[in-house]
Amino acid sequence: MTHVLSFINLKGGVGKTTCAVAVSELLAEEFNKRVLVIDLDPQTNATISLVSEERWAELDRQGKTIKQLFQDRLDKTNKFDINTAIVPRVSNLHGGIDKLSLLSSSLGLIELQDQLAQISGANMFAISPVDILATAIRPRLQEFDFVIIDCPPNLGIITLNGITISTGYVIPTIPDILSTYGIPQILNRIKAFSQTKGIDVRPIGIIVSKYQQQIGLHRSKMTQLRDDARNGTLPRVFETVIPQTNKLAEATDVDASVRTLKQKYGYQGQYEAIHSLTKEIMEAC
Repeated sequence: MTHVLSFINLKGGVGKTTCAVAVSELLAEEFNKRVLVIDLDPQTNATISLVSEERWAELDRQGKTIKQLFQDRLDKTNKFDINTAIVPRVSNLHGGIDKLSLLSSSLGLIELQDQLAQISGANMFAISPVDILATAIRPRLQEFDFVIIDCPPNLGIITLNGITISTGYVIPTIPDILSTYGIPQILNRIKAFSQTKGIDVRPIGIIVSKYQQQIGLHRSKMTQLRDDARNGTLPRVFETVIPQTNKLAEATDVDASVRTLKQKYGYQGQYEAIHSLTKEIMEAC
């Protein structure tokens, strides 16, 4: 069975992409899983964490990014080819991780989001706007053990395309007021969307990221999140906490050659945290 997990938060800057990419690399390299990263975020951070900007620009020019997939729907064309768009062996770890692949995003998605909302799915023979990705990726899904989707910080049509193919979703959050504020909205919206679509997409858990022990608000908010999880108000909060460190921020530099994931993510407990989180996520699936 392929586990398809969307990483989502309505607020940017919470470590969503860092967690999604790190978990993907650990799954492929340390746990020997076949992994596909789908970058749906127009900021393209997951993409340029796994391939060079030059490689990404080439893919974008050739129509081998998610942008072309959605552009085809708007233009009634058929230029996107999922078989050539999926890039194998990505990451800066020893020139690429054998079992890690990428479906790239594009800055051009920003311009398409509003246009996609105007697409009608009323025609019974037309593909619904939220099924565009599913239609394209379905023939390739079973090739992977895990598909990790980096979603935009919203619940628009592009995000819902990711949710449509997901078996579950993960919410990374800084334990502060602004970062956690939208969690109930995410839970309620995805539940309502799943019921409408007749699909089962469950919350896998909440990741506490960018945690700073010395900040009182972080300590109290994390306690509150765990209490809410215990009483059933929120889904589980993973035991592993991802700290705020410069090393994790630097890990997104794909141009820095690294020999091991421990070197990439840090020797002061950062790698161990990502490893532990990845194992928790696997077990929760």
